[in-house]
Amino acid sequence: MLTDQDLLIGTYRAFNARDIDTVLDVMHPDVICQHGWEGGKLRGKLELRDYWTRHCLAVDPFVEPIGFTVRADGRMLVTAHQVVRDLEGNVIDDRIVEHIFLIENGLIRGMEIRRAGKCQPHTTPPGLLG
Repeated sequence: MLTDQDLLIGTYRAFNARDIDTVLDVMHPDVICQHGWEGGKLRGKLELRDYWTRHCLAVDPFVEPIGFTVRADGRMLVTAHQVVRDLEGNVIDDRIVEHIFLIENGLIRGMEIRRAGKCQPHTTPPGLLG
């Protein structure tokens, strides 16, 4: 049985590979995720698929987890290094972000996004994806 951390590492790997079907396979049918690009909330797998499809046609994000903490409320806080490039490969955002996941019965039920701060141009935090 996968731990929540293993589930999330696999989810980040699939997202970075643009394997949306694999990412959606670990989402609860009624998942609610914060809409990081346009604001608001995304509800359900269809809204997530539509969002990620549009998002990846406009920019090239790469998100690598660098730390995991189980919060007092049971949700998983993931600290991640996020680099977003335009479609020509130019970096348009490089920062540390925090994602807070609610996982129920091995499925992601919810996700919130917090922006933690900009990375220095010479800084590349060590990641867990290898």
